[in-house]
Amino acid sequence: MTMSDDDILAPRRSRSGSSRATCSGTETRGPIIDQDGREIRSETLQQGFREFGFELGKDNPFAGSPFGNLTREQRIARIEAIAKLLDVAFILPGTNIRYGIDGLIGLIPVVGDIITTAISLWLVREARALGAPWYITTRMLGNVALDGVVGMVPFAGDAFDVMFRANMRNVRLLRRWLDKQPRI
Repeated sequence: MTMSDDDILAPRRSRSGSSRATCSGTETRGPIIDQDGREIRSETLQQGFREFGFELGKDNPFAGSPFGNLTREQRIARIEAIAKLLDVAFILPGTNIRYGIDGLIGLIPVVGDIITTAISLWLVREARALGAPWYITTRMLGNVALDGVVGMVPFAGDAFDVMFRANMRNVRLLRRWLDKQPRI
């Protein structure tokens, strides 16, 4: 079924005689048309939503967490990936110096350092959620605090961010502790 130009330009009149369309969920505005001009039945559309998991009800396994239920190894891999992105994602051309978005975002005075410190604190929280003891998280918090405080100094702090790599240090601390733990 294709629509004529008159249907596109002039809205259809409802059965009650009024030409005004309502926005309530019980009354439809007209057929849903795909990009080729064919009508899509509402049953097909609802089936598509169920297939792609757009329902956010209690039956959806991903409703409680935006990341889903991750295993311990997946969480560790995510922490390592974020730390690498923050500290060693790029290489300065012509040198062997690695830097990450921590150094780039840190170039924005005050706000950049607050953002990167918040991300670093989230990594410490994830390590604590993985079961890291207080002495490991205390050292991790010390690294984040040192990185955040010194990073506030214009330019010299950004150079310190590139060289100190607090997030990679924290991942190394966490990994060493995890390697000593018995596997279950």
